[in-house]
Amino acid sequence: MSETHTISMRAYVAVFCALLVLTAVTVAVAFVDLGALNDVVAMGIASTKATLVLIYFMHVRYSSTLTRLSIVSGIVFFAILVFLTMSDFYTREFLGAALW
Repeated sequence: MSETHTISMRAYVAVFCALLVLTAVTVAVAFVDLGALNDVVAMGIASTKATLVLIYFMHVRYSSTLTRLSIVSGIVFFAILVFLTMSDFYTREFLGAALW
């Protein structure tokens, strides 16, 4: 039942290099004014880096279905919390200055 999966050193080095490249891209994009897309691009790069770490360094690629289900449910609940927070933040201007 406890099968061990080994990831080659080549894969670790490739993921490490990809993380370094994505970090350099993050720094480079920080100096470019993209307007409203700055946050979107930064979150996209950060999500990609987090996914690489999760899959390869935390060995989720070879984990059980229950572990994958736990990770997906955590991501779904995080997305719900971000959605609720952003909906509160973006609807505050509709209330007007009368409440403040």
